[in-house]
Amino acid sequence: MSLGSFLDEAKDLVNAELDRVLPSPDQEPKRLHEAMRYAIFAGGKRLRPAIAIAACRAVGGEDREAFSAACALEMLHTYSLIHDDLPAIDDDDLRRGRPTCHKAYGDATAILAGDALQTEAFRVLAEETARPEAIVALVRELANASGTHGMVGGEIADIEAEGAAPDLDRVMWIHERKTAALFRASAVMGGIAGGADEATCRALAEYGTSLGLAFQVVDDILDETEDAETLGKSPGKDRAAGKMTTPAAIGLERSRTLARDHAGSARKALEGVSDASVLAGLVDLAVERSS
Repeated sequence: MSLGSFLDEAKDLVNAELDRVLPSPDQEPKRLHEAMRYAIFAGGKRLRPAIAIAACRAVGGEDREAFSAACALEMLHTYSLIHDDLPAIDDDDLRRGRPTCHKAYGDATAILAGDALQTEAFRVLAEETARPEAIVALVRELANASGTHGMVGGEIADIEAEGAAPDLDRVMWIHERKTAALFRASAVMGGIAGGADEATCRALAEYGTSLGLAFQVVDDILDETEDAETLGKSPGKDRAAGKMTTPAAIGLERSRTLARDHAGSARKALEGVSDASVLAGLVDLAVERSS
């Protein structure tokens, strides 16, 4: 199967599962459920769920075993996007090519939609996991990746760094938590769902972290070089806000080299995974966006 075919298949599978596990827009509170679905089904590549499914396959698991992890990851990620876009944080009008959730539903409903998606992610892991013995490990992995030592910690560090002198070490500290932590969780949760041993989960963790760093460095580059139609969100906002980014710290060309270096680390980590062709292809996809 080609990488494109895999991504299309994974996206369709995850969208069907998300439609099943999310509350119906006809169910009270209707406006809240509409806003949750508006944000979830706004588009997107479903990259984190795809990583989870690919990792599950790579360790010999079946797709259905990774569905709860895949849905929980997308719900958690979407909650973070809703909150990132709010006026108090990034103040963005566009997400995935259409109005952000708070622009469509108002700040209060958007905040609550994000809150609901975050908690629903853990409900899905608890109630929908195909292998009950994996629930605790999956919940722990997602919580660690998304809390103060992961995504939320990276977000506050990113806010606090606005306007400061660019520093590559500080940039990478932020990126490792704000972005790479959830990529790491995607790979590890897929491995856990598929029954991987500890050594394989460690390899998947190294892979996910390096992939996430490469992905975020490329995102930094694209914010400098692409337009709103290509990005699906407002370009140039990082520089305008004085964000701590890799291009700000080391320039565009060295940033491209850094992205390739992290991609190489991700590929090397896969030497400890038996069937890793799709996971390796996802590395190429992440980096080639900036070519």
